[in-house]
Amino acid sequence: SHSHRKSVHIIMSRRYDSRTTMFSPEGRLFQVEYAMAAISEAGLCVGILAGDGIVLAGEKKVVSELLDNTGTAEKMYQIDDHIACAVAGITADANILINQTRLVAQRYRYTYQAPMLVEQLIQQICDTKQGYTQYGGLRPFGVSLLYAGWDRHYGFQLMSSDPSGNYAGWKAHSIGAHNQGANSILKQDWHEGMSLEECKKLAVKVMSKTIDSAGLTSEKLEFATVTKPGAKVEFTLMSAAEVDKLLSECELIGEDDD
Repeated sequence: SHSHRKSVHIIMSRRYDSRTTMFSPEGRLFQVEYAMAAISEAGLCVGILAGDGIVLAGEKKVVSELLDNTGTAEKMYQIDDHIACAVAGITADANILINQTRLVAQRYRYTYQAPMLVEQLIQQICDTKQGYTQYGGLRPFGVSLLYAGWDRHYGFQLMSSDPSGNYAGWKAHSIGAHNQGANSILKQDWHEGMSLEECKKLAVKVMSKTIDSAGLTSEKLEFATVTKPGAKVEFTLMSAAEVDKLLSECELIGEDDD
């Protein structure tokens, strides 16, 4: 029966989930799977690649009237001049990874007098993540990251990585809670050659359709962009006023369509 199979699965997973380094008889690493499950409870993050940049959007989970918001973002971090990321999962774990990523990027820049390639940087961080799934006594990082960057070989790139150490490149992608619904909207609506403004509006649409909350405001959302208006790559965290303006524009667009 189904319930018997389920209880057998629970007993089996209990026997093989006490440590990260132990395979179950079906060849699974339960601790790594649990780390991924933890991320599907985290605030949603969306990244969308435009022709002229990348949009990152994140759902803020810590919303309080008493919070002293000093202009620091909850989900968005700049790693180097040419690369930034959005975080879904345990922020404390993310801080460790981001500090390490920043160090790697600066060491490379210092050694070679040039910015590190986006994929090369992500690969190095994923090597660290993977190590935490293979050595005893370590817990995997409970965090997935969406990276937005630009380099002179491949232009704008959007990539993601998860606790297993896997990474992938995307045209548009989301991580965190309700990511399946978000990804299916992105799959339908994303098309080649979208402008940055169109991508911002698509990110709002995705957020509004997938987040469980009445009425979106800048209190609940964070937006950032990676662009290259001139010779330098720019990471811009949108202010609360800019986010509210974007949301009101999108609502007006929605009314026009009706």
